[in-house]
Amino acid sequence: MTHADDVTWMERAIELSRKCPPAEGAFSVGAIIVGADGGELARGYSRETDAHVHAEESALAKLPTDDPRLAGATLYSTLEPCSERKSRPLTCTQLILRSPIRRVVIAWREPSLLVADCIGVEVLRESGFDVFELPDLAAAARAVNAHLFT
Repeated sequence: MTHADDVTWMERAIELSRKCPPAEGAFSVGAIIVGADGGELARGYSRETDAHVHAEESALAKLPTDDPRLAGATLYSTLEPCSERKSRPLTCTQLILRSPIRRVVIAWREPSLLVADCIGVEVLRESGFDVFELPDLAAAARAVNAHLFT
């Protein structure tokens, strides 16, 4: 994937995040999984299927864990994958670690608003993942979450 491809897919993920029902104490996030061939494999957004589902979790759940296309795929998430959560046994970082995906692109690091110190990016990088940040799109991803900052 080129930087231009990453920007295009992240813009689509930001659009997707706008579908999230705003919730007090929860970020609105969009996630898209793109195969090595540049085609979309799955997408998800926060609270898409229930009040506690996260975007990455939702997208990953739409594909079999042994789908061979995941090995060369990129996961785009508008927010850093969570490294701590109360509503499920596995964090989004753990779900990604268990998948064949090895490339993750985010727009925005999780601020210490709900979790004191999210370390999703660090854990993924330490585990050998390629993690890229698109800081030019951070403001757009944050804007979808204005409900948390009022």
